[in-house]
Amino acid sequence: MDYLSDIQAFLPGVITAVAGLVVITVEALKSGHKSVFWITALSVLAALFFAIQDLGAPMMEAFSGMLVYGGSAAFGNVIILTGTLFCIFLSSDYLEGINHAYSEVYAMILFATSGMLCLAGSNDLISLFIGLETMSICLYVMAGLIKEEKTGAEGALKYFLLGAFSTGFLLYGIALLYGATGTTNLPAIGAAASGDLLFVAGAALLLIGFLFKISAVPFHMWTPDVYQATPTTLTAYMATASKAATFVAMILVLSRALPTVEGLDWQNVLVVVAILTMVFGNIIALVQDNVKRMLAYSSIAHAGYALVGLATGTFEGYNAVLFYLFAYTLMNVGAFGVVAYYERNKGLDFSDVNNLAGLGFKQPIMGIMLSIFLFSLAGIPPFVGFVGKYYVFAAAVNAEMITLAVIGVLASAASVYYYLRVMVYLYFREAHKETELFSPTLLYKGALVILAVLTIYYGVEPVLPLDGIMDTLNSFVGTALPVR
Repeated sequence: MDYLSDIQAFLPGVITAVAGLVVITVEALKSGHKSVFWITALSVLAALFFAIQDLGAPMMEAFSGMLVYGGSAAFGNVIILTGTLFCIFLSSDYLEGINHAYSEVYAMILFATSGMLCLAGSNDLISLFIGLETMSICLYVMAGLIKEEKTGAEGALKYFLLGAFSTGFLLYGIALLYGATGTTNLPAIGAAASGDLLFVAGAALLLIGFLFKISAVPFHMWTPDVYQATPTTLTAYMATASKAATFVAMILVLSRALPTVEGLDWQNVLVVVAILTMVFGNIIALVQDNVKRMLAYSSIAHAGYALVGLATGTFEGYNAVLFYLFAYTLMNVGAFGVVAYYERNKGLDFSDVNNLAGLGFKQPIMGIMLSIFLFSLAGIPPFVGFVGKYYVFAAAVNAEMITLAVIGVLASAASVYYYLRVMVYLYFREAHKETELFSPTLLYKGALVILAVLTIYYGVEPVLPLDGIMDTLNSFVGTALPVR
């Protein structure tokens, strides 16, 4: 009965994992069967339904303290599954258009999502490592999907090698923390936290592994090449769902396992990394002509904004990060979705901003939706991106980190240039070559319209079930959560 209770606690992850096995079985019996897409979409939708049921519930432990559910983990699951669902809707039409509609892709998405859900609910370094690697291995495969092109093979190889390198840091960090504390349980590590060299070195190596996964500077070098080489809708999945899972895991680790002790203040480290990430990401994005590389450097800058919330070390800051991840998922999946629509059309490389000239009038609906997503990414009201940045920077101000908040605001202001530059080409430049544009399916257009509506709605009414979610995080050192 305890196992049944544990399975119920991790039901979204179980659903996605079982669905992945079903997809593999169906593919083995009949290659390329259309039911694979619907099995994937419906299973993720069911997992999202059960994840929403846990919103507002107190955080509790399952699987003998290896995982937690409810609280921040529940909201993290909702963000991950929301991003996954929309990426699946967009991938069906896009992958068929580029002749890479392999059923195995959907299995990889389901297994990666299961790993992300495990990562976001980890209460132990062992489950954290299992979730992180399950997610990463699937992402390595998806990054090399277009293997016949040089950029695809190069991006996948670079991602795999650097990912394996970062895993080494993570494992060494876990080993050192275990040696320093005698446990891998997060609250127990927090109770035994100290300023000795073994603990500090382990914590530092663990954070390096996390910073690689969220593309923080100086661990970001893989990001633009991998984002450019990966099929665009899968890039959206990689940039949103995986990043959300890693940030939620970081919240649990920082609040429960790495408290501030005498002579050891992780907030100062995160402040420096956040500044470097915001500034560098935005500066390099200013000179990008390739839209996917621009969005890649933009995602680096957005990781910096989220790090501002983590650097505060307060519940308000963690709340702000959760909302920001939700906002980032909506607007970034939408932006990549419109770019993927343009890429699906043959004749021109529409990832080059110069080839977007005049398309705002030729395809007005797509032009308007791309403008909405880019305005939101720039942090312009009344879109959800503005509210997300406001919450993050307000948390920094309330934590008396005025300088960090000011740098964040200035970096965000600089980003307006490269976002608006895309719209200048859409509406203020004449098309220099006629191209036949395909009409997307109703599912594709519907997914983008819903994302655009949500981007506007949560910018005007930023009401999410956040009250009480982070209050139940229970970050007091050594305090155990109740077991279901």
